[in-house]
Amino acid sequence: MNWKSELADCITTPEQFAVHFPIDLSLLHGVVRRYPMQITPHTFKLIESANDPIWRQVVPDPRELLDDNLPEDSLNERGYSPVPAVVHRYTDRALLLVSGKCAGYCRFCTRKNRVGTGQLCFGWNQIEQGLVYLREATQVRDVILTGGDPLLLDDEHLASILSRLFALPHIEIVRIGSRIPVVLPSRITASLCTILARFQPLYLNTHFNHPREVTPSNVAACGLLANSGVPLSNQAVLLRGVNDDSEVMRQLCRELLKIRVRPYYLHHLDHAKGTGHFHVPVEKGMKIINSMRGQISGLGIPHYVYDPPDGSGKKPVLDSPPKTIDGLRS
Repeated sequence: MNWKSELADCITTPEQFAVHFPIDLSLLHGVVRRYPMQITPHTFKLIESANDPIWRQVVPDPRELLDDNLPEDSLNERGYSPVPAVVHRYTDRALLLVSGKCAGYCRFCTRKNRVGTGQLCFGWNQIEQGLVYLREATQVRDVILTGGDPLLLDDEHLASILSRLFALPHIEIVRIGSRIPVVLPSRITASLCTILARFQPLYLNTHFNHPREVTPSNVAACGLLANSGVPLSNQAVLLRGVNDDSEVMRQLCRELLKIRVRPYYLHHLDHAKGTGHFHVPVEKGMKIINSMRGQISGLGIPHYVYDPPDGSGKKPVLDSPPKTIDGLRS
């Protein structure tokens, strides 16, 4: 099955899911109307039981609709968007949003109020506006392609965007943020890797959260990318009931190093509306990171970081944090 056929077979309704697992449909319909549901066949096969670490990441939960007093735009991205497809928070770096869709919709997503909805939909005109902005913003040297998922674009469309970016003399590197190697590894084809190999230096940051996501097909996908000269890093998110456990995190990072994916960040979960049930106390995150020291190579210990709600950018969670980190402590 090619990747487009697999994408067409995604589970997108509670009824489809209920064929395989007993769930209360009445509890999920309201969630799905607000936040879209999409589970790739690859990810669905990894679910072993209700509320296991894979289930919790992809199956809608009624708690997403609780009044958690969290903002929808937790990082104030709209305030840093000079044009719709660009987020420019740092002087020398900018996001270029090139897709409004993902292969699978994570229930903890920072942009969950927009991804997969009409609020995050990018046609070529908007992407063109973003490219024009980046052409004129000569202080930008590092561009991150994101969305949605950039690797859902056709090869030709992605190659066109990369070609335009690398033609700009002030752009030194391009990064791609994608969960495709985790949830839709069939998308990582030889033709895609040939295109990515043409544009260097190019880095890919992916998003494994649990060691059970490191399967033979995921390993093969990452191998294709690495063999094409694309450096791979991982940005995990600390999630209650998924990876808020020292041994799970050590195992994940060990497995990633074995497949040439460097653990880069462990994100303290952004405070986005509908994600409160995933939050882990920052003290527990610090304990997990500290427990890894001496148990795994320093190469495998990610930086534990958080994004404050003011949109000022990532900051490290240090061994002795202040009394409050914008509400992270609980």
